[in-house]
Amino acid sequence: MKREAKAPSLHVELFRREAENPILTAQDWPYPVHSVFNAGACQVGDETVLLVRAEDRRGHSHLSVARSNDGISNWQIDSRPSFAADPENFPEEAWGVEDPRLTWVEERGEWIIAYTAYSTSGPLVSLAATKDFVHFNRLGPVMPPDDKDAAVFPRRFGNRYAMIHRPVSAGLGAHMWLSFSPDLRHWGDHHILLHARRGAWWDANKIGLSPPPLETAEGWLILYHGVRVTAGGCLYRLGFALLDLEDPSRVLRRSDEWIFAPEMTYERQGDVNGVVFPCGWILDRDGTIRMYYGGADNCMALATAKVSEVLDYLRKCPAPPDRGRKSMTLSE
Repeated sequence: MKREAKAPSLHVELFRREAENPILTAQDWPYPVHSVFNAGACQVGDETVLLVRAEDRRGHSHLSVARSNDGISNWQIDSRPSFAADPENFPEEAWGVEDPRLTWVEERGEWIIAYTAYSTSGPLVSLAATKDFVHFNRLGPVMPPDDKDAAVFPRRFGNRYAMIHRPVSAGLGAHMWLSFSPDLRHWGDHHILLHARRGAWWDANKIGLSPPPLETAEGWLILYHGVRVTAGGCLYRLGFALLDLEDPSRVLRRSDEWIFAPEMTYERQGDVNGVVFPCGWILDRDGTIRMYYGGADNCMALATAKVSEVLDYLRKCPAPPDRGRKSMTLSE
């Protein structure tokens, strides 16, 4: 009986964990919080800025700004919540604000923050803007529940902004979608960008964007998480995709294997065991990617990779099957 040829393994250690991990815990906070995790990240001048999700003892989350000159230590953390939920004026934030992704939009001269507003009807995508991480201007909710894991691209395509997000359809899986907008407020032309695979895959049934898309010479670099449901609970791991620079609906490459997974104690044991969850990364001038990620919904950690090595890895990954470009509504 002829055996099928096995797909070659491309396993390579692309990300290297920071020796000082975890770099931030609840014990570092200047006011009482239960846990800190899932921070958006950016570089502002000589400072690394994290917009950290902090969960209080009610179970509600807010966002705190932490700044560091080396991006590893000596963090200066705001003495009170930097971006607190405001349910009186924004009722969609009744149960908190979570998991921010930060995108510098040059033409607007400001950072666009895509975050999860936790409403009484479920989580949804909201946007806000800031120039200094001191003053924030809410743009309001842009996707209905149940939707999260969103980030805006840093530039327009034609005359439209683009955003990746992850709506959930009961029983039909959780896939990554791409939508477009003329003004960051009204969104349409919704279609699936990446399908969650099925069966035994590491990214079967539920996937979502991790940090915002990162522009490289070869395409938009996408890091996403896949959720594998096991007998011991959910296991969150990370994989790559590469999108066309001028048409982000075109997926050029997608990794078959996961490239980063919970291994260390601070990733495997916490409020939610077995989770590595990056919401932010920074590309330094020397080509180093700094990936800031939440460990087990309990702490912040850092891992680094060389963008040249990541792109070399992706060149060897398969091109996904062409499903065809089709605009559709979320109900389709």
